[in-house]
Amino acid sequence: MKKIFIVLCASAILYACGGGGDKTEKKDAATTTAKEATSSTNQYEDQALAIIGKSDCMTCHKINETSTGPAWKDVAKKYEHTDANVKMLAGKILKGGSGNWGTIPMTGHPALTEEEATTLANYVLALK
Repeated sequence: MKKIFIVLCASAILYACGGGGDKTEKKDAATTTAKEATSSTNQYEDQALAIIGKSDCMTCHKINETSTGPAWKDVAKKYEHTDANVKMLAGKILKGGSGNWGTIPMTGHPALTEEEATTLANYVLALK
């Protein structure tokens, strides 16, 4: 009788602890897929957000809505993501500009490096 009891207890313990490997793998795969579906496809985002965090970009710009300056998505709609447009926009970020989006001029940001301005320009133009 004791042997049957011990075998039943051991079986119950083994059953409770084992057999869940496939469920965990499926759950992890589903979580990964969900993260990929909701994450940004903008390859410049991480670097650009670090630059934006130490600059004053958000004072005049927002991603989806017009503020003092144009919404970045509106800029992305107006200009195709080409090398020439990246160079032009990076120049405006560094030196400033006016006339393309109304009467309020954009101040230059000479403290940024050319590489940082190029990263920001690529980020904005990739916001489709």
